[in-house]
Amino acid sequence: MIGIIGKKLGMTQIFNEQGQQVPVTVIEAAPNPVTKVVDKAAAGFAAVELGYGRQRTARESAKGERTPKGARASKAALGHAAKAQLDYAPRVLRSFRLDDAPGKTPEIPAYEVGQTVGVDIFAAGERVKVTGTTKGRGFQGVVKRWGFGGGANTHGNTKHRKPGSIGPGTDPSRVIKGKKMPGHYGAERHTQGGLRVERVDAERNLIYIRGSVAGPTNGIVLVRKQG
Repeated sequence: MIGIIGKKLGMTQIFNEQGQQVPVTVIEAAPNPVTKVVDKAAAGFAAVELGYGRQRTARESAKGERTPKGARASKAALGHAAKAQLDYAPRVLRSFRLDDAPGKTPEIPAYEVGQTVGVDIFAAGERVKVTGTTKGRGFQGVVKRWGFGGGANTHGNTKHRKPGSIGPGTDPSRVIKGKKMPGHYGAERHTQGGLRVERVDAERNLIYIRGSVAGPTNGIVLVRKQG
């Protein structure tokens, strides 16, 4: 279902009407412009492409002047944004399905290029799913990466945090694919569902979601309605 692109500001706590302390994640989601509309009759599904943030735009340089350092939006990105009456290129573009709502006859919302989607599409008490990129932790061992218990901390033991044997024996005489071993940990796309919207601040474009979500502070997240 329809969602919005936002930025994770961090965690705090609020108090509900019953006086209970609730830990929440604060997500800032400025109004997202609709940059593209996918028609179900043409593509087989209905979707919209939303934009978030803005890229820097290259200025006109004088003759013989060197191009300033730093990334600038490409002409293709600016041309795509111009179709939505934008004078800048969004930093993030994400597509959201519109026809995957539960039920036999779900109501499909209609959007046009140039419209905006704000936090007012959510309400307190709704269930959402949030997609983010987990924190990257580099190369880690099996204890931190997979939660292995490790060896005994007794005198003479030299395998406190080592993975131990990885071979399954003579047959099949190889390491099975998917074996939990040391390696790169984190920096992966993660979606968490069943989260509850505790509060929506439309004036400041803030969404307060109960619990924690994947990603570091200022990380880009996708908040989508769930059922």
